Amino acid sequence: MSNAPTMMGYVRPDGRVGIRNHVLVISTVVCSGVVTRRIADQVQGAVAIENPFGCAQLEPDLEITRRTLVNTAKNPNVGGVLVVGLGCEQIQADDLVREIEKTGKPVEKVIIQEEDGGTPAAIEKGVRLLRKMAEEVLSQRPEEVNMSNLVLGVECGGSDATSGLASNPVVGYASDRVVDLGGTVILSETPEMIGAEDILANRAVSREVGEKIVSTVRRWVELAASYNVDLVGTQPAPGNIIGGISTIEEKSLGAIIKGGSSPVQGMVNYAEEVGGKGLWLMDTPGYDIMSVVGMVAGGATLVIFTTGRGTPTGNPIAPVIKVAANPQTARKMRENIDFDASTVTLGQETIEQAGERLFKLVMDTTRGKPTRAELLGFREFMIHKIIPSF
Repeated sequence: MSNAPTMMGYVRPDGRVGIRNHVLVISTVVCSGVVTRRIADQVQGAVAIENPFGCAQLEPDLEITRRTLVNTAKNPNVGGVLVVGLGCEQIQADDLVREIEKTGKPVEKVIIQEEDGGTPAAIEKGVRLLRKMAEEVLSQRPEEVNMSNLVLGVECGGSDATSGLASNPVVGYASDRVVDLGGTVILSETPEMIGAEDILANRAVSREVGEKIVSTVRRWVELAASYNVDLVGTQPAPGNIIGGISTIEEKSLGAIIKGGSSPVQGMVNYAEEVGGKGLWLMDTPGYDIMSVVGMVAGGATLVIFTTGRGTPTGNPIAPVIKVAANPQTARKMRENIDFDASTVTLGQETIEQAGERLFKLVMDTTRGKPTRAELLGFREFMIHKIIPSF
């Protein structure tokens, strides 16, 4: 009998495995956001995602928004979905429903403009549909499954010198453990790879993957330059500098170590589903909320988020483990921090010892242990956007 670590998971009809069992209410457009929230608030076990866009968008932003909504709903942490549309928006509810149905999970819709009475009638219908769905979805019980089913996203925000020296290397150790067990790790924040892209490219499984990494990083620099912005010159951010980070290369070297030391299998677009095992890169902005949303849409069912200066943000459907290696931050924000890695900063533990502790917390979280962000209700959601609306 194998002694390999296992996790408790919800096996979905498409074979993917989630570690949470949410009933999701998602809006197609900002105009249906209030209805979305009010429906979810009345059904136990439901979470709401209020899409800030969905209309007046040009390509490629419209496609990014559509892909993010669909793939977030497809995430295996979601057991059932209610789509709430207005009726006249660019992203139509029927289109989302058709895509989500491919997973085999239950999907319903409410269109505000089609209900006799508008908002109140839509809320009433949505609550009725969602309660029935919740009865089915929430009756599912988790099963003991292999850790190879885990998809882990790694993130950093509010970084300081302790991030690159301690917390990010500890996360990198845990990332390697997940990959060694056959799981998947997603590393994002392309602008925070600037100056370290060659290191990642040299670890790529093929020349094509390596070339894509380098060209993707350079495209961000060129995009900023097209708006007369020196992206390299804007980094590190003021908070990073106060925290002891001196150069963009230093920040990037500290950021990429979160992904561990495994070969890079490929690089996917923002919110694109990752289709394989091992370490993958996702092309996201450095803005941490947008980055986490992209990775969760890409399939991440758990996120580890390091913060040197302290940030409380979470995600609507994926648990977010907060890690801090700054002793002051770990103490002052102790109700927000799940894992204190300041033991490494203070020389009380090695990276490997702290990494084993963090990996144990990962396993506990997959078995239902709530994160501080979950307990405190942090469910931030923001979609990446490239060009102006019209």
